[in-house]
Amino acid sequence: MKFKKLEFTNAAGQKLSARLDLPSDDKPSAYALFAHCFTCSKNIKAISHISRALTRNGIAVMRFDFTGLGESEGDFADTNFTSNVGDLVVAAEFMAINHAAPKILIGQSLGGAAVLQAAAKIPSAAAVITVAAPADPGHVTRALGDTKDIIERRGEANVNLAGRTFKIKKQFLDDLESVPMQQTIRNLNRALLIFHSPADGVVGIENAAKIFQIARHPKSFISLDTADHLLMNPKDSQYVGALIAVWAMKYIEKENLR
Repeated sequence: MKFKKLEFTNAAGQKLSARLDLPSDDKPSAYALFAHCFTCSKNIKAISHISRALTRNGIAVMRFDFTGLGESEGDFADTNFTSNVGDLVVAAEFMAINHAAPKILIGQSLGGAAVLQAAAKIPSAAAVITVAAPADPGHVTRALGDTKDIIERRGEANVNLAGRTFKIKKQFLDDLESVPMQQTIRNLNRALLIFHSPADGVVGIENAAKIFQIARHPKSFISLDTADHLLMNPKDSQYVGALIAVWAMKYIEKENLR
């Protein structure tokens, strides 16, 4: 898989680290923009496997680290769901200027909720794909446990998430509560593909059911059977990537005919 290391500037003037994965012939049939999960980075293995499957099918993929994560500048404590959505919009604008506007938006876990929210501000997007996404971004507060109450009382707290410590401020919680997710999903006006596993112990399968119920057609759902939340088994993430490539091209080709 060919790739290029990239860098673009967010709305606050901070440099965000990105990677563009390309088909072997350097002639993409379409470009996709990928949003990683909460407190993750662009380099987690599931995203790499999905990107590899997409590039094999001629689709270029740009993935980047949200502000304050991975190799990107900024303080994670000052970010929130709205700033993540803003990073996605800026990333799409960067792609449009320097390569090609993204026709496909993909998001894993909270990144899935973010691409649903960002789609309205990315006019080039014809297809949106969520992988293990919550129906409401506020779902992420469950990972905070009892620390949520401390954040509410003190205004901030250090939280241990998957072995790493992050400072989370009350503004992060307040921002989650302000997101009109049901309205966003109902008015998506893009083809939607939902991946979710019935065995997901982090974001339950009922979230996929809610997203599917609220969304308008065209919409599709694919069960990932025994897959875990982050698709740690390469076979699961490769399967997701291969299916996205086949499914998305139908809507991209339809868009190209207009």
